[in-house]
Amino acid sequence: MAANILRSEQAVQMSVFVIRAFVRMREQLSANEAILRRLAEIDKTLLQHDASLRDIYRKLLPLLQPLPAPPKRRIGFITGEE
Repeated sequence: MAANILRSEQAVQMSVFVIRAFVRMREQLSANEAILRRLAEIDKTLLQHDASLRDIYRKLLPLLQPLPAPPKRRIGFITGEE
């Protein structure tokens, strides 16, 4: 716009600079959008893995508990009445 009004070399250079800045900004925004899309995919995958790991942990937890102590035998003579 300034180049049309002022008709100077500096105005033309500034106009080109502004257009290049907007083009670069658009490229950055599209790159950020792609990155955000990929991060969303990774987040979804991590949530699925977290759920799977939580399920595996719940299933393994009983196996990790110590075994109950066996009942102790009584010492002495045992009659059939007891």
